[in-house]
Amino acid sequence: MILKVKQRTIFIFLGVIIYMCLGSVYSWSIFRKPLEGLLNISSTESSLPYMTFLIFYALTMPLAGNFIEKYGPRNITLFGGAIVSLGWFLSSLANSIEMLTVTYGIIGGIGVGIVYGAPMAVSARWFPNKKGMAVGMTLSGFGLSPFVTAPISRLLIEHFGVFSSFRILSMAFLIIILIFALPLRFPDKEEEIEENISGNKDNSSDLPLMKVLKNRKFYILWICFAIGTFTGLMAIGISSPVAQEIIGLNPTMSAFSVALFAIFNGVGRPVFGVITDKIKFEKTAIISFGLIILASTIMLNSGEGNVIFYIISFSMFWFILGGWLAIAPTAVSNIFGAKNYARNYGFLFTAYGIGAVISSVTSGVIKDVFGSYIYVFYPTIGSAVIGILIVTLMLKEKKRVELK
Repeated sequence: MILKVKQRTIFIFLGVIIYMCLGSVYSWSIFRKPLEGLLNISSTESSLPYMTFLIFYALTMPLAGNFIEKYGPRNITLFGGAIVSLGWFLSSLANSIEMLTVTYGIIGGIGVGIVYGAPMAVSARWFPNKKGMAVGMTLSGFGLSPFVTAPISRLLIEHFGVFSSFRILSMAFLIIILIFALPLRFPDKEEEIEENISGNKDNSSDLPLMKVLKNRKFYILWICFAIGTFTGLMAIGISSPVAQEIIGLNPTMSAFSVALFAIFNGVGRPVFGVITDKIKFEKTAIISFGLIILASTIMLNSGEGNVIFYIISFSMFWFILGGWLAIAPTAVSNIFGAKNYARNYGFLFTAYGIGAVISSVTSGVIKDVFGSYIYVFYPTIGSAVIGILIVTLMLKEKKRVELK
């Protein structure tokens, strides 16, 4: 069995590398300011490809979840990876923000949405008794991506320009994703039986999508996920501009800070995955919302030259977003079962798309209207307070009904 565990960890490693390519979207803030200058666009306009990417990524994922079981995780990852690369390559040919929104946002987002559920489902299936740990560790690649892609993107932009950088990255992502997708597979029946016996796995909680959609807890989790992604994605999307415009860092240092934050995003996934395995997701949600309030308050008390406050605050924001991208899938699997996991989580993931839209629009409009990103941290506090109230009051009400 020890040898079996060592063999299974290869699927986590494969997933981490694939997600590092997919998670390059979190480095979008590195591209924003150069694009604003080249295309003569506003802060709101420069957020459109990022926002559109996240929307189509979220919309495609539940649809792709229906095909992972049918065609297998390898084929789905190969197909989606090719589309991801195509989106980045076509972005290198864009000459307007509208075209970039189509190539990077729609095509790239669809590609990531196709791939996203496959490596995660593989890890969950190979580690049925430690789903939170396995999924969290696998997804850490998505969060850690900017640690690698942000400084690389900055160097590429400085030496080759923005659009050539898109082309170079498209080729790199194509090669890496295709190579690391080839070994992906679910355990066969004999391997699944061995796991079920050794772990006393109980399939009684496996619920089909229609029953999940009638479950009140699904909607509580959906709202919490939307709030967590709203605050996290908004912070990620403005990390580099805030560093330069509010704190006064130069582009190189702002890119370095984004890479640093990626570590916290990556670490947040296995940490919150393990926590969600051990305690109910409601308690984990309240912890995350409390951290959002703290991070927002710290940032509101920062200013030019206050690098320490900036690093602490944004490290927490990235950590929290990483956490929610482990809390949500782990909670879905733990509450509703692993059998229909890809499809159920795919529909929950629509909350991510809603959070992406609201976060991008909110940050861009606030910057254009008030002239500073500092004001975005008032909505983050408000949303976190709402999240705590929803979790506390709705679940409290549910418990009273059950006691009767």
